[in-house]
Amino acid sequence: MAQSIQAIIFDFGGVLINWDPHELYNKYFSHDRKAIDNFLSEIDFVHWNLAQDGGYPFSEAVQNLSEQFPQYAHLIRAYDLEWEESITGIIPETVEIVKKLKSAGYHLYGLTNWSAEKFSLVRHKFEVFDLFEEIVVSGEVKLVKPDPAIFQLLLDKIHFSAKNCLLIDDSLTNIEVAQRLGFLTHHFSSPAEFELSLFESGILSVN
Repeated sequence: MAQSIQAIIFDFGGVLINWDPHELYNKYFSHDRKAIDNFLSEIDFVHWNLAQDGGYPFSEAVQNLSEQFPQYAHLIRAYDLEWEESITGIIPETVEIVKKLKSAGYHLYGLTNWSAEKFSLVRHKFEVFDLFEEIVVSGEVKLVKPDPAIFQLLLDKIHFSAKNCLLIDDSLTNIEVAQRLGFLTHHFSSPAEFELSLFESGILSVN
């Protein structure tokens, strides 16, 4: 596999960057994780947030959801105004792997479901992003994973065939779509397990 791989494509959230809305909401719910989960479930946070990842403006999204759940308006608004509190930093072990892959000569790219508004807030706060030759942000291109179109858009930008790309993502759904499109994939669960797979496949060599 190592001989065919020229480009390595990273998802960001949960792979490279720690994102957790619980961190933002802890102060509102006295660190009661179950209460936070219940709130997020009631407002269907996952699908609501995905719309912003697809390019829907936060201002309109907050207004619409607040009208639907007026009792939670202050909490919904907080996610917009205090969003950066949900980003708790890099995953350092993965960052070190990215640096090793860069030093080994691989082309590195990012493919992330992320609001363009919010990604712009952290793009220059983490130096690791500078290691990527191209980053496709869902909110900028108005497409979200697992839509096959966003994978194809990335391929068109980087001028590599899927068979020459290794894609790393923590979402099994995204992995399955990428596999059907011809990508080699790694379903990310931990940096240690990921690095081991790179050694076993010969993509990285043991010094």
